Amino acid sequence: MNQITQRFFGTFVLSVLVVSIMFAGGYQLNEHGARAVGMGGAFVARASDPSAIYFNPAGLAGQGGINILGGITLITPSTTFKGTGIMQPIETKTESQLFTPINLYGTYQINEQIVVGLGVYNPFGLGTKWPEYWGPTLANLGGVFAGSYSSVDASIQTFYFNPSVAYKINDELSVGLGISYVYGSVSMSKTIPFTHPLLGTSYFSLKMDGTGSGINFNLGCIYKIMPELSVGLSFRSTTEIEFSGDAKFTNKTVPATVYNGSIALLYPGGTGTATLPMPGSLTAGVAYQLMPALTLEADVQYVLWSAYDKLDVNLTPVVPGGQGSSSSIKNWEDGIILRGGGEYTLNPEITLRGGLILDISPQPPAKAEPMLPDSDKLDVALGGSYKINQNLSVDVSYMLVLFMERDAKYNPDVPGTYNSTAHVISVNFGYAL
Repeated sequence: MNQITQRFFGTFVLSVLVVSIMFAGGYQLNEHGARAVGMGGAFVARASDPSAIYFNPAGLAGQGGINILGGITLITPSTTFKGTGIMQPIETKTESQLFTPINLYGTYQINEQIVVGLGVYNPFGLGTKWPEYWGPTLANLGGVFAGSYSSVDASIQTFYFNPSVAYKINDELSVGLGISYVYGSVSMSKTIPFTHPLLGTSYFSLKMDGTGSGINFNLGCIYKIMPELSVGLSFRSTTEIEFSGDAKFTNKTVPATVYNGSIALLYPGGTGTATLPMPGSLTAGVAYQLMPALTLEADVQYVLWSAYDKLDVNLTPVVPGGQGSSSSIKNWEDGIILRGGGEYTLNPEITLRGGLILDISPQPPAKAEPMLPDSDKLDVALGGSYKINQNLSVDVSYMLVLFMERDAKYNPDVPGTYNSTAHVISVNFGYAL
């Protein structure tokens, strides 16, 4: 039973990660403004609306007066698992869910050189939900629901509170800096099998709710080589967040005399803690105004995923022969995301956009699992803006996220393949004075 519990607590912390598997390599989420999403996230060399607070704070320096931008993103992810090898070849899908992360930005021009801003956004705000009992037969796990032993339900909500300042050095060069307070909450559950030589296999469950916080900083610069050509560079630091929460064991089908006589004593629950890195990234981009109505941009993003080398989980109280602590090796690799997009001004009121993303997964194939079945991805994005009047505008975008099939046939717990997709709709309203 101790091995099962250790496996759970490693899985719990991965629930912090799983909520973003549909969008960027690993557990990173970059959808924080409909205009940028419509261009495939290729925005670092322009950063021409208040979402620059996230993408490149130097972009604030080109925004005069007072600007407010707020919006919501609607996300519908889906994953299908097919067992292989010694697993029965059954197919299981995650349950339908709708997630609605928000973003809100405000900027104020102090003088010709200095602009300040504040952004609040949810870089993690999703989840996965598998059936309560799912997965094909795997005899050495003692039951027919091997999938639910790894994951049943997981969700996360994380807020970044990001004040920023930008300074226009001259007409060609601007720089910016931001500092974020990060607060997150997570919740997850899974099924645990209990095998008795006479009574057969029965089940109990574990649920954990936790919170954590940290500090992050980001900085950037934009340089206009000529009026039609600009380059941008943006860096976001790695943030270590320690999540802590309460773990609760609940009996489902184990005979009460057995559960109360052994399991409840060995696994009384308590407080679990684990430190998880939010990897830093470096993004460089080039934007070129090909003609008065058309601007193109290409970005490359380098994500420092090697910070996620292992996962240590601690549980208090420690019970000899029962619940305790665990450590697992992850050894993720630094990742690269390629982005390209274009923006076409149809008329003074309407602007159209499109973009593509090639996202290389940092997760080693041997580490694929129900909590985080990440893979390489190709994203296709479309979007547009409509200027309602002199002060008010609306941006909309749609992105289809196509995952390459992830082969996890060598996973010792749940061997199989994963196929995932996601639909992302973003809407923002902007107000300028």
